[in-house]
Amino acid sequence: MTLFPKQFRQRTQDRQVFEASLKFGFSPLQARIIAGRASGQDGCADLESLLFPALKNLHHPELLKDCLRGAELIVEAIRSGKKIGVLTDYDVDGICSHVVVYKALRQFGVPGDRLISLIGHRMHDGYGISAKLVDKILALPEKPDLVVTADCGSSDEKQIRRLREAGIDVIVTDHHAIPEAGIPQSAMATINPLRNDCHYPDKFISGCMVSWLLLCMVRNRLAECGFIAPDSEKLSGLLDFVGLSTVADAVTFVSPTNRAVVNSGLRIINQMRLPAWLVLGVALGKSEKFPFTAEDLAFQVAPRINARSRMADPYAALNFFLAESREEAERQLQKLERNNEERKLTERDMVKKARKKAEIQIKQHKKSLVVSGGDFHAGVQGIVAARLVDSYGRPAVVLSPFGEGEILSGSARTIPGVHLFQVLRKMHEQNPELFLSFGGHKGAAGLKIKKEKLELFRASFEDIVCEELYNQDMKPVVLTDGYIEADRLNFGTLAELQKLEPFGRDFDEPAFEGIFNVTQSRMVGAEEPVHLSLKLRNQGREFQAIWFNAVHAPGDKPSITGGNTIRCAFKLKLNNFRGQKNIQLLIEYAEPHDIAGLSF
Repeated sequence: MTLFPKQFRQRTQDRQVFEASLKFGFSPLQARIIAGRASGQDGCADLESLLFPALKNLHHPELLKDCLRGAELIVEAIRSGKKIGVLTDYDVDGICSHVVVYKALRQFGVPGDRLISLIGHRMHDGYGISAKLVDKILALPEKPDLVVTADCGSSDEKQIRRLREAGIDVIVTDHHAIPEAGIPQSAMATINPLRNDCHYPDKFISGCMVSWLLLCMVRNRLAECGFIAPDSEKLSGLLDFVGLSTVADAVTFVSPTNRAVVNSGLRIINQMRLPAWLVLGVALGKSEKFPFTAEDLAFQVAPRINARSRMADPYAALNFFLAESREEAERQLQKLERNNEERKLTERDMVKKARKKAEIQIKQHKKSLVVSGGDFHAGVQGIVAARLVDSYGRPAVVLSPFGEGEILSGSARTIPGVHLFQVLRKMHEQNPELFLSFGGHKGAAGLKIKKEKLELFRASFEDIVCEELYNQDMKPVVLTDGYIEADRLNFGTLAELQKLEPFGRDFDEPAFEGIFNVTQSRMVGAEEPVHLSLKLRNQGREFQAIWFNAVHAPGDKPSITGGNTIRCAFKLKLNNFRGQKNIQLLIEYAEPHDIAGLSF
């Protein structure tokens, strides 16, 4: 297997945004970056709130449909001493939501013995308010009187009805797409910005953010009725978890709301007062000079939290964040680290097998990829699907056995131009018996089908994707912000770019194009040598560079070697090795490039 060549594509810049950014005091380079990401902003006011995000600009929770009703139900449950169940998904957004709801309720004076944590096991129970999780709830010796969901529930009317029939009220807080049948009618309240009748301006916030807004309103109502003091602690101290969820769940960063909560969350995280953040900071070498960034949350913290729920039960991740001592946090982190190492090995093996299956479909000229394996692990199928999308530039679905094996669960990831939830909805309309369940949003989705329906699913997915893409070129794309001169690759430029943080989905970290001579090249990797360490030269300057996963597997021949002239897309990074700081180029993609007359 070899890396598929990618198409370099420079971002289109919005000229009005560029000029407005200069007027706001940004440098030409910064304005260029902004203009390639913030196109279509409705006037300078919107652009200003995006570029200077602040918590004071957050929209009031009352704008969320059912939020007031949900808050009043929770207030009544708190005041009357009812047992409250906190039911969330098992990924980072779900775990963060769980922490926010749990900590907020404890802050409001709810005793721990009146709170019940309810998180389904990914492999045994499935996603959301699953039938098996409801079975477990109904079998509890002391059942909750009220269940508050977070990051799930919008598509679970059947199971919510079972809970209601058992005398358990349910409040749904979620951010996933509303099914065609509408919101769950058995829920006492459904708080989801994607409701058609919801007027909350920012539709693309994390599930944790939705639950945080609800709890903010609960606090206000409790203060109004005198249950807590008006000057009691506000919930802004929980924005570290809202920020982490926002980064990890890949919601849009062309959102003043999301940018504000991530910035605020990072400030809290970098104080390292919470035992969990302290031990993570030590493990990752963080300090005042090298603080946590949004990138750290995405690629260092989130995988550790996700790994636990992917490879085992998710309660260690919850207990890690709820740890009240450094010793307990370290003990829980050790569990997360072990699971993360296991996840890496499982992922590596599964990616290798999935690529073999995917390349067969590419040779058949498929515009979509649907791969399944009897030994595929459900815990990493989303990661593997994302790898396939990145490698081959096609929407991808990865399926693995669920339960006894007669059912397949799948995770889907996509490319620009293909809205996954809409694709699945069209498939359902054409084949109502195809899905056992499905849900998700634009960029990611989950589903369950009977094993016998696999080929029908594969054909239907391909048909709808082809309709969506029409004649679009399926070559994988690497987006760049254009060329940058070699003498601009310095600490000053890096500082300019850092002022535009946080970076995330739709407001990606800047990536530039460049042409370099490779003076040295060697494969590196502690476990398996699949990364490429490079020394590059341009205009008399030499740069250290690293290309992670430059080859698929150890022993594969890299596409570039010493002596090559290459064209590459790269990000500018600060490398701190043994106390020595230097500029490093993080290669996103590179290919040999023949050019005459260029002096190196």
